[in-house]
Amino acid sequence: MAVGNGLILYHILGLASCIALVYFSLGEVDLRDALPSLPFSGGASRAAAASLPFVERRGKRLFLDGRPFYINGWNSYWLMDLAVEPNTRPRVSSMFRTAVSMGLTVCRTWAFNDGSYNALQLSPGHFDERVFKALDRVVAEASEHGVRLILSLANNLDAYGGKRQYVRWAWEEGVGLTASNDSFFFDPAIRDYFKVYLKTLLTRKNHLTGLEYRDDPTILAWELMNEPRCTSDPSGDTLQRWMEEMSAYVKSIDKKHLLTVGTEGFYGPTSSQEKLNINPGEWFPNNYGADFIRNSKIQDIDFASVHVYPDNWLQHASLDEKLKFMTRWITAHVEDGDGELEKPVLVTEFGLSHQVEGFEDAHRDVLYRAVYDIVHGSARRGGAAGGALVWQLAAEGMEEYHDGFSIVPSERPSMMRLIKEQSCRLAAVRYGEEGARKVLKTVCA
Repeated sequence: MAVGNGLILYHILGLASCIALVYFSLGEVDLRDALPSLPFSGGASRAAAASLPFVERRGKRLFLDGRPFYINGWNSYWLMDLAVEPNTRPRVSSMFRTAVSMGLTVCRTWAFNDGSYNALQLSPGHFDERVFKALDRVVAEASEHGVRLILSLANNLDAYGGKRQYVRWAWEEGVGLTASNDSFFFDPAIRDYFKVYLKTLLTRKNHLTGLEYRDDPTILAWELMNEPRCTSDPSGDTLQRWMEEMSAYVKSIDKKHLLTVGTEGFYGPTSSQEKLNINPGEWFPNNYGADFIRNSKIQDIDFASVHVYPDNWLQHASLDEKLKFMTRWITAHVEDGDGELEKPVLVTEFGLSHQVEGFEDAHRDVLYRAVYDIVHGSARRGGAAGGALVWQLAAEGMEEYHDGFSIVPSERPSMMRLIKEQSCRLAAVRYGEEGARKVLKTVCA
């Protein structure tokens, strides 16, 4: 680059820094259109991330920069995986740009990949720096796009290693108590494996921003595990002890970030019969060792999580039956947050598969609107519904990652409109109608 061009770039960067300073002093006002288009370098992320306030909990609501904070978000579990290779990395940037264009503010994604392709953790306590740098990039890009992250730390399922991989490692090293996958929750050696991973991740210094993850407000919250279940102990005691131990351990390292468990919301033995009757019928003959109220009451857990998949849980049900169940399920859990828990409740996964018999795109619009209406109604009255994150959004050309629930926003105009409408409604609760148009001027114009 010629010296003259370098001087011009220097002034452009200075202008961008000034604009960024105004941006963060005003909260979430959207000034992205005023910023010059610069290639991603991480330099801007360092200043941006350091200037961000942390999302915090006050009673049953989330707050950001002194105002109640309501989440319209999405899941893209694959961000770290695709950020590893240069040829797939543009999909990460594309997803963030698309999300921001719809007013989405929070993404839930995996911060784990244990012993499989592009593994972050190759074996207990041994990590692939190349993959860690990919996660660094995801966090830095999220910051540059004004997006917060909920980072999930393990998987109950086998995908990306899951708890099965931890059990396999212990078994191969001759220290495992049993080959049962549920030993993840009670085997001392495996619990130690997981704590090493937790400490390594939480104290990781991002090579792009220079911030340790535990100090980076781009991260909204940690999630202990995606959909934890311990079927061998329906009393829930084993899972409860694990949750209490691991949540206390996370908070001993990182007191700045919010923490959630990652549960689906099944009511368990400590719940009333009225609550147990809300569980999704014969499809789940037991609670899988989960106990929503008891799990969510743990002192170090800041907010409760709920998932809902009416087509999986209520097979052969009509659209009306699915709608009634979904409404009842989410409403019951929000009431728990308002009353017994006094904590926010987030619908961190919800979806409808196009693979279900009789699927129509319009069915998604009906069910997703029902979720959004419950969240919006609770937000308007200052209730415990903290937001909802659709499962899942994908970028163009990602057919191999589609799971029946995937939505490519550009291919679903009605869904894009629905998501934008929810972003604007929640922004209006936070800022007022006029303020929402200023904050999300390209979304709510």
